[in-house]
Amino acid sequence: MQMRIHNSYILKLFNFYIAAAALLLTACGNDDAIQSESVITVDNYTPNDFDRWLEANYVNPYNIDFKYRYEEIESDLDYVTVPAPMEAAIQMAHLVKYLCVESYDEVAGISFTRRNFPKEFFLIGEFEYRNNGTMAAGTAEGGKKIVLMGLIHLTRYLTNAETLNQYYIKTIHHEFTHILNQTKSYTTDFNQVTGNGYVADNWSDDVMSDENVYLQRGFISAYAQMEHAEDFAEMVAEYVTHSEEWWQQQLTKADAVYDAKTQGTLTGKQLLLTKLDIVKAYFDNSWNIDLDQLRTVVNRRQADVIAGKVDLNDLTVK
Repeated sequence: MQMRIHNSYILKLFNFYIAAAALLLTACGNDDAIQSESVITVDNYTPNDFDRWLEANYVNPYNIDFKYRYEEIESDLDYVTVPAPMEAAIQMAHLVKYLCVESYDEVAGISFTRRNFPKEFFLIGEFEYRNNGTMAAGTAEGGKKIVLMGLIHLTRYLTNAETLNQYYIKTIHHEFTHILNQTKSYTTDFNQVTGNGYVADNWSDDVMSDENVYLQRGFISAYAQMEHAEDFAEMVAEYVTHSEEWWQQQLTKADAVYDAKTQGTLTGKQLLLTKLDIVKAYFDNSWNIDLDQLRTVVNRRQADVIAGKVDLNDLTVK
């Protein structure tokens, strides 16, 4: 999944890396600061409390490999990547389990989750920044693996459901939808709802990324305008991670025709409702999942996290 970023953020990030590089050079100038072994270990390590917690909560019940140690081969070599901090990795493991894995357990049953949820997660410290002003927050590969990015920023987004979803959790629902679509295809009727409205990489342009524009064109997010598979996944991810009140607000903003050449006399609201009907029918008929029930469960669990009812640092093995 991709999102748009501002140049000011890139500048701050550049300054951060310059400062970090200066600190590293200073430390390297002091022999006493050099550790006897690498802080990045993969093959030879002694299992710690986190490893034991992951085995009890991911490996044993779901056969999911939750990788938090840095492995270059697991990352995209086209980008400069950094390891995920241990504290953030622990918190993310709790978030994925409580907000995503167990949400599907509750709605569709643990057998569904065991059978369909990706069998590998890989964490990296930074997002993948593109030269067009966008960034990737996560990717899905072959229906088996989800890469979650930007772990060094997690702490700043933990106290707000909107930002937590924007940068992390919505990505998981989005990518999991891709995985489900690879197993069972959705009807091609979805592709035709806004078939002339997809703009490929131009979704991040100033005009196309304006909220009123993409909503009135019949898209739930700017990125949904890229192509129909991303549109479908964005419909699911945005819908289940937001409240009914939020959804109605989006429909109100979308209640107009932006481009009569591509959408005729249909308003963005009508197009979004048509898409939602198709998405709901797909989940109901293909997976026996009530999307409204899933939304209720996800929103309740999100509220628990934001209220501090979930200990994101607990490594007790029960």
